[in-house]
Amino acid sequence: MDLEGYAYVWLIVIFIVAFFAVRMGVGIWASRKVSNAADYIVAGRSLPIYMVGASVMATWFAAETLMGASSTGYQYGFQGVIFDPFGAAACLFISGFFFTRMMRRARYLTVVDFFERRYGDKMTVFASIAQLMTYFVWTAAQFVAAGTIVNALFPDVPVGIGVILVAIWVTGYTMLGGMLADTLLDFIQMFFTAGGMALIFFFVQGAVGGWEGITSITSTLYNPNPFTLLPDMAGDAGYLGYFGASGWMYWGAAWMAIGLGSVPTQDLFQRSMSARNESTAVWGTYLAGALYLFFGIMSPLIGIMMFKLDPNLINPDGVLVHAAIMYVPPILTALFMAALASALMSTSDSSLLAGASVVTQNLFPLFGRKLDPTSEVKWTRIMVLVNGIIGVVIALGAEVIYELGVVAWTLLLVGLFVPFAFGMYWKKANQWGGVASVLGGWGSWALLTWVTFRFGLGGDSTGSVCSGGDLSLLAAFSDEWWCGFWDAVYIASFPSFFISLLLMVVVSLATQKSDAPKPTTDVDGNVMDTNPFHYLGIINIKDALRKMRPEEYED
Repeated sequence: MDLEGYAYVWLIVIFIVAFFAVRMGVGIWASRKVSNAADYIVAGRSLPIYMVGASVMATWFAAETLMGASSTGYQYGFQGVIFDPFGAAACLFISGFFFTRMMRRARYLTVVDFFERRYGDKMTVFASIAQLMTYFVWTAAQFVAAGTIVNALFPDVPVGIGVILVAIWVTGYTMLGGMLADTLLDFIQMFFTAGGMALIFFFVQGAVGGWEGITSITSTLYNPNPFTLLPDMAGDAGYLGYFGASGWMYWGAAWMAIGLGSVPTQDLFQRSMSARNESTAVWGTYLAGALYLFFGIMSPLIGIMMFKLDPNLINPDGVLVHAAIMYVPPILTALFMAALASALMSTSDSSLLAGASVVTQNLFPLFGRKLDPTSEVKWTRIMVLVNGIIGVVIALGAEVIYELGVVAWTLLLVGLFVPFAFGMYWKKANQWGGVASVLGGWGSWALLTWVTFRFGLGGDSTGSVCSGGDLSLLAAFSDEWWCGFWDAVYIASFPSFFISLLLMVVVSLATQKSDAPKPTTDVDGNVMDTNPFHYLGIINIKDALRKMRPEEYED
Protein backbone atom coordinates (compact mmCIF):
# COMPACT_ATOMS: atom_id res chain seq x y z
CA MET A 1 0.00 0.00 0.00
CA ASP A 2 1.57 3.29 -1.10
CA LEU A 3 0.04 6.71 -0.43
CA GLU A 4 3.26 8.64 -0.97
CA GLY A 5 2.55 11.79 -2.95
CA TYR A 6 -1.22 11.54 -2.52
CA ALA A 7 -2.39 15.10 -1.92
CA TYR A 8 -5.31 14.21 0.34
CA VAL A 9 -3.60 12.13 3.01
CA TRP A 10 -4.56 14.80 5.53
CA LEU A 11 -8.24 14.24 4.73
CA ILE A 12 -7.88 10.49 5.29
CA VAL A 13 -6.19 11.15 8.64
CA ILE A 14 -9.05 13.42 9.76
CA PHE A 15 -11.68 10.78 8.96
CA ILE A 16 -9.70 8.01 10.65
CA VAL A 17 -9.23 10.08 13.81
CA ALA A 18 -12.99 10.78 13.84
CA PHE A 19 -13.76 7.05 13.50
CA PHE A 20 -11.31 6.26 16.29
CA ALA A 21 -12.93 8.83 18.55
CA VAL A 22 -16.42 7.46 17.90
CA ARG A 23 -15.26 3.94 18.72
CA MET A 24 -13.79 4.97 22.04
CA GLY A 25 -16.89 7.03 22.85
CA VAL A 26 -19.18 4.07 22.19
CA GLY A 27 -16.91 1.89 24.32
CA ILE A 28 -17.20 4.30 27.25
CA TRP A 29 -20.99 4.54 26.85
CA ALA A 30 -21.44 0.77 26.58
CA SER A 31 -19.31 0.18 29.68
CA ARG A 32 -22.08 1.78 31.75
CA LYS A 33 -24.57 -0.83 30.48
CA VAL A 34 -22.51 -3.81 31.63
CA SER A 35 -23.42 -5.43 34.94
CA ASN A 36 -22.64 -9.13 34.37
CA ALA A 37 -20.95 -11.58 32.01
CA ALA A 38 -24.05 -12.02 29.82
CA ASP A 39 -24.17 -8.25 29.24
CA TYR A 40 -20.46 -8.11 28.45
CA ILE A 41 -20.11 -11.28 26.33
CA VAL A 42 -23.48 -11.69 24.54
CA ALA A 43 -25.04 -8.21 24.90
CA GLY A 44 -27.80 -9.47 27.21
CA ARG A 45 -29.19 -11.78 24.45
CA SER A 46 -31.29 -8.94 23.08
CA LEU A 47 -30.03 -8.18 19.56
CA PRO A 48 -32.58 -7.88 16.70
CA ILE A 49 -32.04 -9.48 13.29
CA TYR A 50 -30.51 -6.44 11.60
CA MET A 51 -27.94 -6.10 14.40
CA VAL A 52 -27.05 -9.79 14.30
CA GLY A 53 -26.71 -9.86 10.51
CA ALA A 54 -24.78 -6.60 10.32
CA SER A 55 -22.48 -7.56 13.19
CA VAL A 56 -21.57 -10.98 11.77
CA MET A 57 -21.04 -9.53 8.31
CA ALA A 58 -18.93 -6.64 9.62
CA THR A 59 -16.83 -8.91 11.82
CA TRP A 60 -16.02 -11.19 8.90
CA PHE A 61 -15.44 -8.32 6.48
CA ALA A 62 -11.85 -8.31 7.65
CA ALA A 63 -8.35 -7.62 6.38
CA GLU A 64 -8.18 -10.72 4.21
CA THR A 65 -11.53 -9.89 2.55
CA LEU A 66 -10.85 -6.23 1.90
CA MET A 67 -7.14 -6.00 1.17
CA GLY A 68 -6.12 -9.62 0.68
CA ALA A 69 -8.92 -10.70 -1.67
CA SER A 70 -8.43 -7.77 -4.06
CA SER A 71 -4.70 -8.49 -4.23
CA THR A 72 -5.24 -12.21 -4.73
CA GLY A 73 -7.94 -11.51 -7.34
CA TYR A 74 -5.44 -9.32 -9.23
CA GLN A 75 -3.02 -12.25 -9.33
CA TYR A 76 -5.23 -15.37 -9.58
CA GLY A 77 -8.82 -14.27 -10.22
CA PHE A 78 -11.66 -16.12 -8.50
CA GLN A 79 -9.50 -19.23 -8.06
CA GLY A 80 -7.37 -17.46 -5.50
CA VAL A 81 -10.26 -16.25 -3.34
CA ILE A 82 -12.17 -19.49 -2.85
CA PHE A 83 -10.93 -19.28 0.74
CA ASP A 84 -12.56 -15.91 1.24
CA PRO A 85 -15.15 -14.63 0.34
CA PHE A 86 -16.64 -17.79 -1.25
CA GLY A 87 -15.72 -20.25 1.48
CA ALA A 88 -16.50 -17.72 4.20
CA ALA A 89 -20.00 -17.07 2.84
CA ALA A 90 -20.58 -20.82 2.59
CA CYS A 91 -19.61 -21.13 6.26
CA LEU A 92 -22.34 -18.69 7.32
CA PHE A 93 -25.04 -20.62 5.47
CA ILE A 94 -23.76 -23.95 6.80
CA SER A 95 -23.67 -22.59 10.35
CA GLY A 96 -27.14 -21.12 10.10
CA PHE A 97 -28.64 -24.31 8.73
CA PHE A 98 -26.93 -26.95 10.88
CA PHE A 99 -25.66 -25.42 14.11
CA THR A 100 -26.93 -21.96 15.07
CA ARG A 101 -30.36 -23.00 16.31
CA MET A 102 -29.07 -25.51 18.85
CA MET A 103 -26.37 -23.17 20.15
CA ARG A 104 -28.89 -20.39 20.71
CA ARG A 105 -31.42 -22.77 22.29
CA ALA A 106 -28.79 -23.95 24.77
CA ARG A 107 -28.07 -20.29 25.73
CA TYR A 108 -24.32 -20.82 25.94
CA LEU A 109 -21.92 -17.94 26.51
CA THR A 110 -19.07 -19.55 24.56
CA VAL A 111 -18.73 -22.21 21.89
CA VAL A 112 -16.49 -24.15 24.30
CA ASP A 113 -19.55 -24.55 26.55
CA PHE A 114 -20.81 -27.07 23.99
CA PHE A 115 -17.62 -29.13 24.13
CA GLU A 116 -17.63 -29.02 27.92
CA ARG A 117 -21.19 -30.33 28.23
CA ARG A 118 -21.02 -32.80 25.34
CA TYR A 119 -17.59 -34.29 26.00
CA GLY A 120 -16.10 -33.26 29.35
CA ASP A 121 -13.01 -31.64 30.83
CA LYS A 122 -10.35 -32.96 28.42
CA MET A 123 -12.14 -31.64 25.37
CA THR A 124 -12.80 -28.37 27.22
CA VAL A 125 -9.05 -27.86 27.44
CA PHE A 126 -8.37 -28.80 23.81
CA ALA A 127 -11.29 -26.72 22.50
CA SER A 128 -10.14 -23.72 24.55
CA ILE A 129 -6.56 -24.06 23.31
CA ALA A 130 -7.78 -24.31 19.70
CA GLN A 131 -9.95 -21.21 20.07
CA LEU A 132 -7.18 -19.21 21.72
CA MET A 133 -4.57 -20.18 19.12
CA THR A 134 -6.98 -19.20 16.37
CA TYR A 135 -7.82 -15.81 17.82
CA PHE A 136 -4.22 -14.96 18.64
CA VAL A 137 -3.34 -15.49 14.98
CA TRP A 138 -6.46 -13.80 13.59
CA THR A 139 -6.03 -10.76 15.84
CA ALA A 140 -2.44 -10.52 14.65
CA ALA A 141 -3.59 -10.50 11.01
CA GLN A 142 -5.88 -7.52 11.67
CA PHE A 143 -3.17 -5.67 13.59
CA VAL A 144 -0.75 -6.16 10.68
CA ALA A 145 -3.28 -4.74 8.22
CA ALA A 146 -3.97 -1.75 10.47
CA GLY A 147 -0.24 -1.15 10.94
CA THR A 148 0.17 -1.22 7.17
CA ILE A 149 -2.41 1.55 6.84
CA VAL A 150 -0.64 3.67 9.46
CA ASN A 151 2.65 3.18 7.60
CA ALA A 152 1.01 4.18 4.31
CA LEU A 153 -0.34 7.37 5.86
CA PHE A 154 2.86 8.17 7.73
CA PRO A 155 5.83 6.59 5.89
CA ASP A 156 8.20 7.52 8.71
CA VAL A 157 6.19 5.37 11.13
CA PRO A 158 7.23 1.69 10.80
CA VAL A 159 4.52 -0.94 10.41
CA GLY A 160 5.44 -2.34 13.83
CA ILE A 161 4.80 0.97 15.56
CA GLY A 162 1.49 1.27 13.73
CA VAL A 163 0.55 -2.21 14.95
CA ILE A 164 1.22 -1.21 18.56
CA LEU A 165 -0.67 2.10 18.35
CA VAL A 166 -3.78 0.53 16.82
CA ALA A 167 -3.64 -2.40 19.24
CA ILE A 168 -3.65 -0.04 22.22
CA TRP A 169 -6.74 1.79 20.95
CA VAL A 170 -8.71 -1.32 19.97
CA THR A 171 -7.87 -3.15 23.18
CA GLY A 172 -8.87 -0.11 25.20
CA TYR A 173 -12.41 0.34 23.90
CA THR A 174 -13.03 -3.43 23.81
CA MET A 175 -12.07 -3.68 27.48
CA LEU A 176 -14.64 -0.99 28.24
CA GLY A 177 -17.74 -1.91 26.26
CA GLY A 178 -17.60 -5.62 25.39
CA MET A 179 -20.14 -7.12 22.96
CA LEU A 180 -22.62 -4.24 23.14
CA ALA A 181 -19.96 -1.79 22.00
CA ASP A 182 -18.75 -4.23 19.34
CA THR A 183 -22.17 -4.80 17.80
CA LEU A 184 -23.14 -1.13 17.78
CA LEU A 185 -19.87 -0.20 16.12
CA ASP A 186 -20.14 -3.12 13.69
CA PHE A 187 -23.59 -1.94 12.65
CA ILE A 188 -22.37 1.60 12.02
CA GLN A 189 -19.17 0.77 10.20
CA MET A 190 -20.78 -1.90 7.99
CA PHE A 191 -22.52 0.83 6.02
CA PHE A 192 -19.28 2.74 5.47
CA THR A 193 -17.18 -0.30 4.57
CA ALA A 194 -19.71 -2.01 2.32
CA GLY A 195 -20.75 1.30 0.80
CA GLY A 196 -17.13 2.27 0.19
CA MET A 197 -16.39 -1.08 -1.43
CA ALA A 198 -19.43 -0.64 -3.69
CA LEU A 199 -18.34 2.87 -4.68
CA ILE A 200 -14.84 1.73 -5.61
CA PHE A 201 -16.31 -1.15 -7.57
CA PHE A 202 -18.63 1.08 -9.60
CA PHE A 203 -15.95 3.71 -10.31
CA VAL A 204 -13.45 1.07 -11.45
CA GLN A 205 -16.19 -0.67 -13.43
CA GLY A 206 -16.79 2.59 -15.27
CA ALA A 207 -13.09 2.96 -15.99
CA VAL A 208 -12.86 -0.56 -17.39
CA GLY A 209 -15.88 -0.10 -19.68
CA GLY A 210 -18.86 -1.32 -17.69
CA TRP A 211 -20.10 -4.91 -17.63
CA GLU A 212 -18.89 -5.49 -21.16
CA GLY A 213 -15.44 -4.40 -20.06
CA ILE A 214 -15.51 -6.83 -17.14
CA THR A 215 -16.67 -9.81 -19.19
CA SER A 216 -14.00 -9.09 -21.81
CA ILE A 217 -11.17 -9.64 -19.30
CA THR A 218 -9.40 -12.84 -20.30
CA SER A 219 -6.61 -13.16 -17.74
CA THR A 220 -5.04 -12.01 -14.50
CA LEU A 221 -1.39 -11.97 -13.53
CA TYR A 222 -1.09 -15.76 -13.15
CA ASN A 223 -4.42 -17.14 -14.38
CA PRO A 224 -5.80 -17.25 -17.94
CA ASN A 225 -9.34 -17.95 -16.66
CA PRO A 226 -10.09 -15.22 -14.10
CA PHE A 227 -13.78 -16.00 -13.50
CA THR A 228 -13.68 -19.76 -12.96
CA LEU A 229 -13.70 -21.41 -9.55
CA LEU A 230 -12.47 -24.73 -10.93
CA PRO A 231 -8.81 -25.75 -11.23
CA ASP A 232 -7.30 -25.48 -14.71
CA MET A 233 -5.67 -28.93 -14.70
CA ALA A 234 -5.77 -29.23 -18.50
CA GLY A 235 -4.12 -25.85 -19.02
CA ASP A 236 -1.11 -23.99 -17.70
CA ALA A 237 -2.53 -22.63 -14.44
CA GLY A 238 -3.61 -25.70 -12.45
CA TYR A 239 -4.80 -24.54 -9.07
CA LEU A 240 -2.54 -21.73 -7.84
CA GLY A 241 0.29 -23.38 -9.75
CA TYR A 242 -0.31 -26.97 -8.59
CA PHE A 243 -1.43 -29.90 -10.73
CA GLY A 244 -2.74 -33.42 -10.26
CA ALA A 245 -3.73 -34.66 -6.81
CA SER A 246 -1.95 -31.85 -4.99
CA GLY A 247 -3.85 -29.27 -7.06
CA TRP A 248 -7.20 -30.87 -6.28
CA MET A 249 -6.33 -31.17 -2.58
CA TYR A 250 -5.36 -27.49 -2.53
CA TRP A 251 -8.69 -26.62 -4.16
CA GLY A 252 -10.64 -28.73 -1.65
CA ALA A 253 -8.71 -27.22 1.25
CA ALA A 254 -9.55 -23.74 -0.07
CA TRP A 255 -13.28 -24.44 0.31
CA MET A 256 -12.89 -26.17 3.65
CA ALA A 257 -10.42 -23.89 5.48
CA ILE A 258 -12.99 -21.19 6.25
CA GLY A 259 -16.08 -22.94 4.90
CA LEU A 260 -15.85 -25.57 7.65
CA GLY A 261 -12.99 -24.34 9.83
CA SER A 262 -14.80 -21.15 10.80
CA VAL A 263 -17.95 -23.00 11.92
CA PRO A 264 -16.93 -23.84 15.53
CA THR A 265 -15.76 -20.30 16.32
CA GLN A 266 -16.51 -18.08 19.26
CA ASP A 267 -16.92 -14.82 17.35
CA LEU A 268 -19.58 -16.29 15.04
CA PHE A 269 -21.67 -18.00 17.70
CA GLN A 270 -21.12 -15.17 20.15
CA ARG A 271 -23.22 -13.02 17.87
CA SER A 272 -25.78 -15.76 17.26
CA MET A 273 -26.07 -16.31 21.00
CA SER A 274 -26.55 -12.55 21.41
CA ALA A 275 -29.73 -12.74 19.30
CA ARG A 276 -33.04 -12.26 21.07
CA ASN A 277 -34.40 -15.71 20.01
CA GLU A 278 -33.70 -18.74 17.82
CA SER A 279 -35.36 -17.34 14.72
CA THR A 280 -33.34 -14.14 14.97
CA ALA A 281 -30.11 -16.11 15.41
CA VAL A 282 -30.76 -18.30 12.35
CA TRP A 283 -32.07 -15.66 9.98
CA GLY A 284 -29.49 -13.13 11.15
CA THR A 285 -26.78 -15.61 10.12
CA TYR A 286 -28.43 -16.14 6.72
CA LEU A 287 -28.66 -12.37 6.27
CA ALA A 288 -24.97 -12.04 7.09
CA GLY A 289 -24.10 -14.73 4.54
CA ALA A 290 -26.04 -12.99 1.77
CA LEU A 291 -24.53 -9.59 2.58
CA TYR A 292 -21.06 -11.03 2.84
CA LEU A 293 -21.22 -12.76 -0.54
CA PHE A 294 -22.73 -9.72 -2.26
CA PHE A 295 -20.19 -7.20 -1.02
CA GLY A 296 -17.28 -9.60 -0.57
CA ILE A 297 -17.20 -10.62 -4.24
CA MET A 298 -16.61 -6.98 -5.17
CA SER A 299 -13.10 -7.10 -3.71
CA PRO A 300 -11.64 -9.74 -6.08
CA LEU A 301 -13.60 -8.22 -8.97
CA ILE A 302 -11.84 -4.92 -8.29
CA GLY A 303 -8.53 -6.78 -8.39
CA ILE A 304 -9.41 -8.45 -11.70
CA MET A 305 -10.47 -5.13 -13.24
CA MET A 306 -7.35 -3.40 -11.96
CA PHE A 307 -5.19 -5.97 -13.75
CA LYS A 308 -6.78 -4.91 -17.01
CA LEU A 309 -6.31 -1.22 -16.19
CA ASP A 310 -2.79 -1.53 -14.80
CA PRO A 311 -1.16 -4.95 -15.34
CA ASN A 312 2.25 -3.79 -14.12
CA LEU A 313 1.61 -2.91 -10.49
CA ILE A 314 4.83 -3.26 -8.51
CA ASN A 315 2.98 -4.16 -5.30
CA PRO A 316 -0.36 -5.97 -5.87
CA ASP A 317 -0.95 -6.03 -2.09
CA GLY A 318 -2.09 -2.42 -2.25
CA VAL A 319 -4.36 -2.78 -5.29
CA LEU A 320 -7.57 -1.82 -3.44
CA VAL A 321 -6.12 1.42 -2.11
CA HIS A 322 -4.50 2.10 -5.48
CA ALA A 323 -7.90 1.73 -7.14
CA ALA A 324 -9.49 4.17 -4.69
CA ILE A 325 -6.76 6.77 -5.21
CA MET A 326 -6.81 6.49 -9.01
CA TYR A 327 -10.54 6.34 -9.71
CA VAL A 328 -12.54 7.60 -6.72
CA PRO A 329 -13.03 11.28 -5.69
CA PRO A 330 -10.79 12.31 -2.74
CA ILE A 331 -13.59 12.81 -0.21
CA LEU A 332 -14.97 9.32 -0.88
CA THR A 333 -11.48 7.81 -0.85
CA ALA A 334 -10.83 9.37 2.55
CA LEU A 335 -14.13 8.07 3.86
CA PHE A 336 -13.39 4.57 2.58
CA MET A 337 -9.90 4.52 4.04
CA ALA A 338 -11.33 5.50 7.40
CA ALA A 339 -13.99 2.81 7.08
CA LEU A 340 -11.28 0.30 6.10
CA ALA A 341 -9.35 1.09 9.27
CA SER A 342 -12.60 0.85 11.22
CA ALA A 343 -13.39 -2.54 9.68
CA LEU A 344 -10.03 -3.91 10.76
CA MET A 345 -10.69 -2.65 14.28
CA SER A 346 -14.16 -4.23 14.20
CA THR A 347 -12.68 -7.63 13.46
CA SER A 348 -9.91 -7.13 16.00
CA ASP A 349 -12.26 -6.25 18.85
CA SER A 350 -14.42 -9.29 18.13
CA SER A 351 -11.35 -11.53 18.13
CA LEU A 352 -10.06 -10.07 21.39
CA LEU A 353 -13.39 -10.52 23.15
CA ALA A 354 -13.89 -14.04 21.81
CA GLY A 355 -10.58 -15.29 23.17
CA ALA A 356 -11.05 -13.56 26.52
CA SER A 357 -14.53 -15.05 26.93
CA VAL A 358 -13.21 -18.58 26.50
CA VAL A 359 -10.62 -18.08 29.24
CA THR A 360 -12.96 -16.72 31.90
CA GLN A 361 -16.01 -18.82 31.08
CA ASN A 362 -14.32 -22.17 30.45
CA LEU A 363 -10.71 -22.36 31.61
CA PHE A 364 -11.09 -20.52 34.93
CA PRO A 365 -13.92 -22.77 36.20
CA LEU A 366 -12.15 -25.88 34.92
CA PHE A 367 -9.12 -25.11 37.08
CA GLY A 368 -11.19 -24.31 40.16
CA ARG A 369 -11.47 -20.53 39.85
CA LYS A 370 -15.10 -19.60 40.59
CA LEU A 371 -15.97 -16.01 39.75
CA ASP A 372 -18.87 -13.88 40.90
CA PRO A 373 -20.62 -11.68 38.26
CA THR A 374 -18.45 -8.63 39.00
CA SER A 375 -15.23 -10.66 38.89
CA GLU A 376 -16.26 -12.31 35.62
CA VAL A 377 -16.47 -8.95 33.90
CA LYS A 378 -13.21 -7.76 35.49
CA TRP A 379 -11.24 -10.84 34.48
CA THR A 380 -12.71 -10.90 30.98
CA ARG A 381 -11.47 -7.34 30.54
CA ILE A 382 -8.04 -8.33 31.84
CA MET A 383 -7.91 -11.22 29.37
CA VAL A 384 -8.83 -8.84 26.53
CA LEU A 385 -5.65 -6.95 27.43
CA VAL A 386 -3.58 -10.14 27.58
CA ASN A 387 -4.93 -11.30 24.21
CA GLY A 388 -4.10 -7.91 22.72
CA ILE A 389 -0.50 -8.16 23.89
CA ILE A 390 -0.10 -11.68 22.47
CA GLY A 391 -1.67 -10.56 19.17
CA VAL A 392 0.87 -7.74 18.92
CA VAL A 393 3.78 -10.13 19.53
CA ILE A 394 2.59 -12.45 16.75
CA ALA A 395 1.92 -9.53 14.40
CA LEU A 396 5.42 -8.16 14.84
CA GLY A 397 6.91 -11.57 14.10
CA ALA A 398 4.87 -12.41 10.98
CA GLU A 399 3.85 -9.38 8.95
CA VAL A 400 1.48 -11.06 6.47
CA ILE A 401 -2.27 -10.62 6.13
CA TYR A 402 -4.18 -13.07 3.93
CA GLU A 403 -2.08 -16.08 4.99
CA LEU A 404 -2.41 -15.35 8.71
CA GLY A 405 -6.16 -14.90 8.37
CA VAL A 406 -6.69 -18.18 6.54
CA VAL A 407 -4.31 -20.34 8.59
CA ALA A 408 -6.16 -19.26 11.74
CA TRP A 409 -9.25 -21.12 10.58
CA THR A 410 -7.26 -24.09 9.28
CA LEU A 411 -6.27 -24.73 12.91
CA LEU A 412 -9.94 -25.36 13.65
CA LEU A 413 -10.64 -27.25 10.44
CA VAL A 414 -8.19 -30.04 11.19
CA GLY A 415 -8.79 -30.09 14.94
CA LEU A 416 -12.21 -28.92 16.08
CA PHE A 417 -14.80 -29.06 13.31
CA VAL A 418 -15.22 -32.85 13.37
CA PRO A 419 -15.81 -33.12 17.16
CA PHE A 420 -18.20 -30.17 16.94
CA ALA A 421 -20.29 -31.53 14.06
CA PHE A 422 -20.24 -35.15 15.23
CA GLY A 423 -20.98 -34.12 18.79
CA MET A 424 -24.15 -32.46 17.63
CA TYR A 425 -25.37 -35.06 15.15
CA TRP A 426 -23.87 -38.41 16.21
CA LYS A 427 -24.97 -39.87 19.56
CA LYS A 428 -21.99 -42.23 19.79
CA ALA A 429 -19.39 -39.45 19.75
CA ASN A 430 -17.49 -39.52 23.05
CA GLN A 431 -14.65 -37.71 24.75
CA TRP A 432 -11.86 -40.10 23.71
CA GLY A 433 -13.05 -39.90 20.12
CA GLY A 434 -12.97 -36.13 20.31
CA VAL A 435 -9.49 -36.05 21.85
CA ALA A 436 -8.17 -38.46 19.22
CA SER A 437 -9.76 -36.34 16.48
CA VAL A 438 -8.12 -33.14 17.72
CA LEU A 439 -4.66 -34.58 18.39
CA GLY A 440 -4.68 -36.73 15.26
CA GLY A 441 -5.78 -33.82 13.10
CA TRP A 442 -3.13 -31.46 14.43
CA GLY A 443 -0.38 -34.08 14.49
CA SER A 444 -1.01 -35.30 10.95
CA TRP A 445 -1.28 -31.70 9.74
CA ALA A 446 2.16 -30.85 11.13
CA LEU A 447 3.72 -34.02 9.69
CA LEU A 448 2.05 -33.74 6.28
CA THR A 449 2.97 -30.05 6.02
CA TRP A 450 6.65 -31.06 6.26
CA VAL A 451 6.16 -33.92 3.79
CA THR A 452 4.33 -31.65 1.33
CA PHE A 453 7.00 -28.96 1.60
CA ARG A 454 9.97 -31.30 1.14
CA PHE A 455 8.69 -34.18 -1.00
CA GLY A 456 5.20 -33.36 -2.27
CA LEU A 457 1.80 -34.90 -1.68
CA GLY A 458 0.37 -36.23 -4.93
CA GLY A 459 2.56 -33.92 -6.99
CA ASP A 460 5.67 -31.73 -6.88
CA SER A 461 6.80 -30.48 -3.47
CA THR A 462 5.68 -26.97 -2.61
CA GLY A 463 9.28 -26.03 -1.94
CA SER A 464 10.22 -27.05 -5.47
CA VAL A 465 7.27 -25.24 -7.06
CA CYS A 466 7.92 -21.97 -5.20
CA SER A 467 11.66 -22.04 -5.89
CA GLY A 468 11.20 -22.85 -9.54
CA GLY A 469 13.03 -26.13 -9.04
CA ASP A 470 16.11 -24.44 -7.55
CA LEU A 471 16.08 -25.73 -3.97
CA SER A 472 19.13 -23.61 -3.14
CA LEU A 473 16.72 -20.65 -3.02
CA LEU A 474 14.90 -22.18 -0.03
CA ALA A 475 16.92 -20.37 2.59
CA ALA A 476 15.07 -20.27 5.89
CA PHE A 477 12.35 -17.59 5.86
CA SER A 478 13.16 -16.39 2.35
CA ASP A 479 10.26 -15.40 0.11
CA GLU A 480 10.47 -18.78 -1.62
CA TRP A 481 10.51 -20.59 1.73
CA TRP A 482 7.40 -18.76 2.97
CA CYS A 483 5.62 -19.40 -0.34
CA GLY A 484 6.32 -23.12 -0.08
CA PHE A 485 5.42 -23.21 3.62
CA TRP A 486 1.99 -21.56 3.23
CA ASP A 487 1.09 -23.75 0.26
CA ALA A 488 2.13 -26.86 2.20
CA VAL A 489 0.03 -25.80 5.18
CA TYR A 490 -3.12 -25.59 3.07
CA ILE A 491 -2.56 -28.72 0.96
CA ALA A 492 -1.77 -30.81 4.04
CA SER A 493 -4.95 -29.68 5.78
CA PHE A 494 -7.09 -31.61 3.27
CA PRO A 495 -5.96 -35.16 4.18
CA SER A 496 -5.55 -34.12 7.83
CA PHE A 497 -9.24 -33.26 8.00
CA PHE A 498 -10.19 -36.78 6.91
CA ILE A 499 -7.71 -38.29 9.35
CA SER A 500 -9.42 -36.29 12.09
CA LEU A 501 -12.80 -37.60 10.92
CA LEU A 502 -11.61 -41.22 10.75
CA LEU A 503 -10.14 -41.10 14.25
CA MET A 504 -13.34 -39.60 15.63
CA VAL A 505 -15.38 -42.54 14.35
CA VAL A 506 -12.93 -45.36 15.07
CA VAL A 507 -11.91 -44.29 18.58
CA SER A 508 -15.47 -43.42 19.63
CA LEU A 509 -16.74 -46.84 18.57
CA ALA A 510 -13.81 -48.59 20.22
CA THR A 511 -14.30 -46.86 23.59
CA GLN A 512 -18.08 -46.89 24.01
CA LYS A 513 -17.94 -49.09 27.12
CA SER A 514 -15.11 -47.32 28.90
CA ASP A 515 -16.26 -43.81 27.94
CA ALA A 516 -20.04 -43.62 27.59
CA PRO A 517 -21.15 -40.67 25.43
CA LYS A 518 -22.62 -37.74 27.35
CA PRO A 519 -25.92 -36.10 26.34
CA THR A 520 -25.91 -32.47 25.31
CA THR A 521 -27.20 -30.16 28.04
CA ASP A 522 -28.09 -26.49 28.01
CA VAL A 523 -26.53 -23.79 30.15
CA ASP A 524 -28.66 -24.86 33.13
CA GLY A 525 -27.68 -28.53 32.85
CA ASN A 526 -30.98 -29.71 31.35
CA VAL A 527 -30.72 -32.52 28.77
CA MET A 528 -31.64 -31.17 25.36
CA ASP A 529 -33.89 -32.63 22.68
CA THR A 530 -32.27 -35.79 21.32
CA ASN A 531 -33.62 -35.35 17.79
CA PRO A 532 -30.87 -33.50 15.87
CA PHE A 533 -33.23 -32.60 13.02
CA HIS A 534 -35.03 -30.26 15.40
CA TYR A 535 -31.89 -28.12 15.34
CA LEU A 536 -31.85 -27.50 11.58
CA GLY A 537 -32.20 -23.90 10.48
CA ILE A 538 -35.70 -24.37 9.07
CA ILE A 539 -37.64 -21.87 11.14
CA ASN A 540 -40.33 -19.24 10.67
CA ILE A 541 -38.88 -15.82 9.99
CA LYS A 542 -41.82 -14.02 11.61
CA ASP A 543 -40.35 -14.22 15.11
CA ALA A 544 -37.14 -12.66 13.82
CA LEU A 545 -38.95 -9.69 12.31
CA ARG A 546 -41.65 -8.81 14.81
CA LYS A 547 -41.06 -6.43 17.67
CA MET A 548 -40.86 -8.30 20.97
CA ARG A 549 -41.98 -7.27 24.42
CA PRO A 550 -39.25 -7.18 27.12
CA GLU A 551 -40.73 -10.20 28.95
CA GLU A 552 -40.43 -12.33 25.79
CA TYR A 553 -36.66 -12.17 25.58
CA GLU A 554 -35.03 -15.55 26.24
CA ASP A 555 -32.75 -14.91 29.18
